[in-house]
Amino acid sequence: MLNSFKLLLLVFALLLGGGAAALAVTPTGVVIEDRAGVLDRNTLVPAINAIEFHEPTKVAIYTYNGSAADNLNEEVLRFARAEHPDWISGDGQKWADGLFIFALDPVGRHVGTYMGEDRKVSLDQRDDIQNAAKDLLRDAQWTDGTIAGVRRGAELINQPWYQSAAFVITAWVTGALAAAGAAALLIVRAVTRADSRKELARGDRSYANVSSDLDVTELNAGTIPASSSYGSSVLEKHRTFLTRYNTATGLSNRVHALTPRELSRRPNLKLVRDYADAAAELDALDDVIADSNALLNRLNTWPTAWDRQLAPFRSDLAGLEQLLSKRHGQGDSATAAALRSFRDQSLAEIERWTAQLSDGTLTPEQALDHLRDARNRLSDLLKQHTETVIAGFAKTEREAKLMRKGMEDAQQGTDGRHRRSHEPSILGTVYPSYYFFSVPAFNSGLNTGVGSVSSARGGGGTTGYGSSGGSFSGSGSSSSF
Repeated sequence: MLNSFKLLLLVFALLLGGGAAALAVTPTGVVIEDRAGVLDRNTLVPAINAIEFHEPTKVAIYTYNGSAADNLNEEVLRFARAEHPDWISGDGQKWADGLFIFALDPVGRHVGTYMGEDRKVSLDQRDDIQNAAKDLLRDAQWTDGTIAGVRRGAELINQPWYQSAAFVITAWVTGALAAAGAAALLIVRAVTRADSRKELARGDRSYANVSSDLDVTELNAGTIPASSSYGSSVLEKHRTFLTRYNTATGLSNRVHALTPRELSRRPNLKLVRDYADAAAELDALDDVIADSNALLNRLNTWPTAWDRQLAPFRSDLAGLEQLLSKRHGQGDSATAAALRSFRDQSLAEIERWTAQLSDGTLTPEQALDHLRDARNRLSDLLKQHTETVIAGFAKTEREAKLMRKGMEDAQQGTDGRHRRSHEPSILGTVYPSYYFFSVPAFNSGLNTGVGSVSSARGGGGTTGYGSSGGSFSGSGSSSSF
């Protein structure tokens, strides 16, 4: 099997070597009609001139500012008839031979590809060329997106048969299925084993911390005032501490009994991850128990404990500007102004609470109440800003629902992309993880929502040239991004 795998690698090396030799023809000409004014010619022209096609090809790039309702195919044909009749065949029915057109509408958010009959590719390949540019175009990187689209077009137009995806897949399936399966299995096992070891190390660090502080944790819990609403809630969590510690100990024994080979199996990775998560939660909880004792009883370490309670809120406030300045962040809106005002006010309030705690005019219980109320207020402001962001990006009610679901799932921790970590604070222990809407959760939800909407917009290419196209039937299509 190993020899078969080596032979497969040799075959692919020969194929890639032959392909490299075929990619040797730079554009015969480059025409840039940037009517939208969004391209950086100093970057674009050298990059396009350096791209190698399989056959001599003239590249034309056309941009204009349209609208979401426009038919880009119709607009490109109209422009070609009016300004560049050389882009059209002699009979007026096709695009000129040897031509590849890349078109972009940054306002209407459409991208299109068009080519002469001797350069045409399948509809799926046209989608492939457009998709190669879309991630960059969605981020308003118009020049880089154009370069990426033309580069992908150069790879697919008149592609030699031995470089085609169909040939490579067929060769792989029919000639080396066993070797490929073995290689894939080896890779999966190696990655799983590495992940297991990483999770095992994470669990061991947390478990060692909990074990070494076990006696101290019990002493701290014994002096937390049960009369405090926060203290009683933390004590409620502590009542199951030893049971959970014993469970973590059992998991530790099981995962450390696994051999390296067993660590390569996916079910055992889940077991190791369960151990690491259990130990990490205990490690966070014993810190909270210590902080509750220090802060609520005003021991000499209370300032450090108080700083740890402020840390999540400070982090949210510090991340607001980056959130508001990102693309689609609606940083110039009224809700953004409210968030900035709240941030400035809160930073001053934090200093005031700390000073009052220090001079005794504010009790620890009251300070935690103020902090809870402030984080609730931030959550409300973020939810209001969510609606502003959705209104600014979504074009339909369906798109608004997609974005709203992404934001809600991120807050609830149900998006399935990230495991929500336990917040090592008193408020994070007293209240459920989804109680406060954090800036990281907002960012995650925004990225998910925008991605969902962009994917929905990107589906379904258009091949027709509209009512003004007449009998024109040149190879080309456009799609949204």
